[in-house]
Amino acid sequence: VIPPPVIHIESYSEDSVSFSLKMTTNIKVSGYVVNIYWTFDTHRQEKRTLVIEGEKSIQKVANLTAHTPYEISAWAKTELGDSPLSFVHVVTSGTRPASPSLKARAINQTAVECSWTGPRNVVYGIFYATSFLELYRSPHNSTTSAHNITVLVQRDEQYLFLV
Repeated sequence: VIPPPVIHIESYSEDSVSFSLKMTTNIKVSGYVVNIYWTFDTHRQEKRTLVIEGEKSIQKVANLTAHTPYEISAWAKTELGDSPLSFVHVVTSGTRPASPSLKARAINQTAVECSWTGPRNVVYGIFYATSFLELYRSPHNSTTSAHNITVLVQRDEQYLFLV
């Protein structure tokens, strides 16, 4: 039986988490697959995937958001197959940034100008869909470090926007 890998949180800060991965077995490990999950504004679950080569590993994941819960899951790729998943949870330190104030204005039947307030020198994600279910499961999205963006939409549809 292949055991799950051990994930140990080494350290965390406002915008990063460092963790180590190891196996408690003599089975040869060729690498790990790690997923980092977080929920954006209770509507959208985000995920970042890392594919890591080698047996032992310490990883640092940067560009995270302050005071946000993250779930890290991992499995090992071994000579006998994939291991079961293991999970850890961590909340980054600091104060979570205030939510931006979004305004969306139709320019014409297929373009919407979105603008918002918020801090400079950060990356914003703009998500939009025709229903709450689509907004949660598979929204259209774009990223920018600006405070506005024009998105193209289908005519004769109503859209929900989130930044």
